[in-house]
Amino acid sequence: MNNRNRGKNTGDDDLFGSEKQIEKLKKAVRDVKYLLSHGYAEKASCDLAGNRYRLKTRQIQAFRGAAASEAQIIERKAKELGASDLENKTVYLDGFNIVILLESLLSGAYIFQGLDGCYRDLSGVHGTYKRVNQTLEVIEMIGSLFQQLRLGKIIWIFDQPVSNSGRIKQMIEEFAQGKALNWEVYLEFNPDRFLVENAGIVVSSDAWILDNCGHWFNLAAYLIQNENRSANLIKLF
Repeated sequence: MNNRNRGKNTGDDDLFGSEKQIEKLKKAVRDVKYLLSHGYAEKASCDLAGNRYRLKTRQIQAFRGAAASEAQIIERKAKELGASDLENKTVYLDGFNIVILLESLLSGAYIFQGLDGCYRDLSGVHGTYKRVNQTLEVIEMIGSLFQQLRLGKIIWIFDQPVSNSGRIKQMIEEFAQGKALNWEVYLEFNPDRFLVENAGIVVSSDAWILDNCGHWFNLAAYLIQNENRSANLIKLF
């Protein structure tokens, strides 16, 4: 039996569970936004803010995902679509990015909302994807959303080099077949570039994809705001 989930890491409550720590993260996000907006490199900006506020590695990861330059925020918002824009449309879903984010949300992990309105987690595949207790529930959530928003098609894109990507592909295909959903699932060696070059509408919270895609939809924000999902949410601005 699978007893895995993507909940909090040991020590996360110390890093993210107090107002004092959250205020330091918010200050770091503001500093990095200023530096990025004035042409400084992302890594150098994050290193500088991390050192200034004496933050740990996972805290730096959190505020780095939340920060963006003023130009990036404006451009991302200009390309963001609302739920009403998706009826009968084909949507490309950044597979591991979205699945792991929603698994983390359902597992009670800390989820961080950044300056662009996107929610991001601290998990990753690290070369291997492992199904957790919440995986099927995530797929069911997206299935319900597919029908609720009257989407035309969802095309799921996963990283082919990641171990077990074939298993999650099969799981989604079997679910879609059983529910008669118009879904397709593909494995790509460079999914980020594939999404940017081929997708008219992307569902992702990956910063590089959001900066380079045509249009995108903030699925996690929609679920959290419209379905009253209980979660450990931290707003970093």
